[in-house]
Amino acid sequence: MNINEDYLYFLKFEKGLSVNSVLAYRRDLVKLTQYLSFKGVEITKAQQDDLLGFISHLGVSGVKPRSQARIISGMKSFYHFLIYKSLREDDPTTLIEGPKTGLVLPDVLSEAEIDQIIQCIDLSKPEGQRNKAMLEVLYGSGVRVSELTGIKISDLNLDEGYMKVEGKGSKQRLVPLSDPSVKMIHLWMMDRHILNVNKGHEDILFLNRRGHQLTRAMVFHIIKTLTELAGIKKKISPHTFRHSFATHLLAHGANLRAIQQLLGHESITTTEIYTHMDLHFLKETLINCHPYFKKR
Repeated sequence: MNINEDYLYFLKFEKGLSVNSVLAYRRDLVKLTQYLSFKGVEITKAQQDDLLGFISHLGVSGVKPRSQARIISGMKSFYHFLIYKSLREDDPTTLIEGPKTGLVLPDVLSEAEIDQIIQCIDLSKPEGQRNKAMLEVLYGSGVRVSELTGIKISDLNLDEGYMKVEGKGSKQRLVPLSDPSVKMIHLWMMDRHILNVNKGHEDILFLNRRGHQLTRAMVFHIIKTLTELAGIKKKISPHTFRHSFATHLLAHGANLRAIQQLLGHESITTTEIYTHMDLHFLKETLINCHPYFKKR
């Protein structure tokens, strides 16, 4: 196993990062390795000037500041790992800082817009009930799309109204289910029973027509199609439902610490973005709904 693979193994099995996070680190590490190799520098022996050259190369190549910041964060993590493994004594990234990225507020759906999207689901189609249950769970529980597609029937407690989900770093948490979510899951399970379920997917809640677990890409496609049918022009993804879940909770007076627990955020700092989003959302509501603002 070379040092790069050793590092990725460390991220997955010792730090407990998700498969997607490890793949992102791998892609960024390949970029750094290729750049240094072209310059004739071994990655374990790179100095600060070599790494600054790499960052400059990223900028010239058109890599956006937010992506640069992520790559630099991964680069720092890699050299900290080398020190941890006693393969270096110095840290060449100590004085390297990421670019200022600013706060980017994602789009949020209003409660009315979420109703519009759900009402566009055609329940006469075989996948209609599944899609309705899926969106009710997304908005009603605020789960990530990877958590949604991984929900197991054995982890549902519909009588008590909660489910167990597995989040980032394989961390599990209990998430309440809304009454509409429970009702829609029951209705979907009736349709699901007539599917020819593929071996190995018997315990997965949301399946495609071939009896396989739904992919994240398929969920994105479903939501994109429904959003277009609803005539909503915002840039919407499955994560938008998670953002909307948290923003609406805050707008209706929920405690930030409770929202952190519901979302499965390790740090309250991550959840604090919703205090900014809430102000943005409330201002937008004021402009759209207050008679004085509407006149102006």
